[in-house]
Amino acid sequence: MTELQTGSTEIIGRKVAGHDAAGDLVFNAEAVAPLLGLEPATFMEELRKGVVYQTHERGTEEDIGKNRVTFRYRACQSILTVDRHGCVTDVA
Repeated sequence: MTELQTGSTEIIGRKVAGHDAAGDLVFNAEAVAPLLGLEPATFMEELRKGVVYQTHERGTEEDIGKNRVTFRYRACQSILTVDRHGCVTDVA
């Protein structure tokens, strides 16, 4: 069973991502890693190994500019809703 990381509402309003040259979101490991119970260096290492992974959904119609990104690590997951500026508007 997947353990949802909750209680992380202090991240709401915080900028956690920027955009690369292609316009894709690039997340700050220091912001995301703690949501999965990891240190940033461990988060990056596990990401490279494929143990940490993410799914990305882009908003359409009335949700244009919103992105929902689910980060998963083993039995933990954190779901962030991020606005067009890379700021968290919701976390689950």
